[in-house]
Amino acid sequence: MTSIQMPQLGETIIEGTILKWLKAEGESIERDEPLFEISTDKVDTEVPSPVAGTLTKIIVAEGETVPVGTELAEIASEEDAAPAAASATTAPSEPSASGSSGGLGHDAADQDASDAVAAPPSASPSPSGAAATAVDRGPRSQILSPLVRKLAQEHGLDLSTIAGTGTGGRITKADVMGIVASGGGQAPPAAAPHAGAVSVTPPSVTTAASQGEAIEPISHIRRAIATHMLASVNETARAWTMVEINVDHLVKLRERSKDAFLATHGVKLTYLPFVVRATVDALKAYPMVNSRIDGDDIVTPRAVHMGIAVSYDAGLIVPVIRDVDVMNSVGIARAVGDLAARARSHQLKPDEVQGATFTITNPGPYGSLVSVPIINQPNAGILSLDSIQRRPVVIEGDAIAVRSMVYVSMSWDHRLLDGEIATRFLARVKQNLESWDFAEDLGV
Repeated sequence: MTSIQMPQLGETIIEGTILKWLKAEGESIERDEPLFEISTDKVDTEVPSPVAGTLTKIIVAEGETVPVGTELAEIASEEDAAPAAASATTAPSEPSASGSSGGLGHDAADQDASDAVAAPPSASPSPSGAAATAVDRGPRSQILSPLVRKLAQEHGLDLSTIAGTGTGGRITKADVMGIVASGGGQAPPAAAPHAGAVSVTPPSVTTAASQGEAIEPISHIRRAIATHMLASVNETARAWTMVEINVDHLVKLRERSKDAFLATHGVKLTYLPFVVRATVDALKAYPMVNSRIDGDDIVTPRAVHMGIAVSYDAGLIVPVIRDVDVMNSVGIARAVGDLAARARSHQLKPDEVQGATFTITNPGPYGSLVSVPIINQPNAGILSLDSIQRRPVVIEGDAIAVRSMVYVSMSWDHRLLDGEIATRFLARVKQNLESWDFAEDLGV
C-alpha cells in the first residue's frame, strides 16, 4: 500500500489545501496521472500519482488545509497486488473461522487492529475514505478545515447550526459562503438541497436569485489576487510614465521569421522576447529599477528574474523566468511558452511564481491601447506592452508615413525611483526596440 502525502512544493511552503480529488475511491490511476489539485499561498497545481494502481482510500477531504507531510490518501499499487496474489495462491487451504477468505481475512484484521487509533475496524468497507476519516477524528469541531473555521468566524456564523453538504456531513467552504450570500445567519433545514437555499433568507432580504443574478463565493485565487493588489496600492507610491515606440521593423521581422522559428525551435514567436531583452538591458543600465525595499534597506540584485503576467482560468498569475539576463531571444521565447502553458494547466510549482525582480505584463493581444498596471510587490516597477497599431506618424522632418506603433508604459514606486530614472529607463527600452537588429539573435 502506497501512502500519498502532502508534498513539499517549495522551500517556504508549510501547508496546502486540497482543492479537488481528480480520482474517486476505487478508481484506477496510472503513474504520473494527475491525482488531486492543491492550493498553497503561492499557486494552485495538480499533483500526479507516484505509482500506478487503485485509489483505495481518501483521507483528507476537499477544502481541508493540512501541513506538508500529512497523509492524504492510500493507493494499492500494482507492485502490491502481485505479492498478494502469489501469497493467496500458495497459502494452505485450511479451514478457518473467517470462512473462505482464509489467511487473507486474518491479515486484514491484523492491519485494522494495528491502525485502531486512526481507523477503527468495521464489518464492511466505508463508502468513502473521507467520510471514515471524518468519523475517526472525533467531534465535528475537530474535522473542520482551518479555512471553514476562519470564514465562519469572520462572518459571525455558528458552525454547530450549519448542515454540511460535504462527504460524511463535513461543512465545506461552499456551505459557509452560501449562507453568507443568502444574507442569513442561521443554517438551512437539514433537508435543504443547498446551504444557500432561498428558504433561509429573511423576508426583508431580496435574493439575487429572484433578480436573475448568479452568486458564487470568491475563489481563493481571486481573494489572493485582491489581497496582493490592494496591499500594493496601499503600500507603494505609484507613479506612471509612457513612451511611444516605432516597432515597424520588429513587425516585419516577426512576419517573415515566425514560421521558420516555430519549425526550428518548436515555440511561437511573439513580440515578448524582444521586449524582455530590451528591458533587461535597460535594467542593467539602471539597476535601481531592478531593486526593492526591505525594511530600512534598498536591495539591488545582480541578476534579473523577470516576472511575466499570465492570464488563466482562475485569474492572473506571475511565473518567473530566472536569470533572464543570460538568455538570448530564443531562450526567452522557450521559457515564456513553457511557463505560460504550465500556468494555464495548473502545473506551476510555488517556487516558480516568486522571486521576481521586475515584471512585464502584456495586455496588447487583447486590444489594450494604454494601461496603468499595479506594481507587483516588492518590485520597483512593472512594464506594460500594449497593442501594436498601424497609424500615421511624422518621420524625417515633415514627412508623414504609416508605421507600426506601440505604447509601452511603466508603473513605478516613487519611494525607490524618481521621474528622471524612470524616464531614462523607458527611453533606453525605446531605443533598444527601435534600433536593435534581432534577426541574428533569433537564429532563423
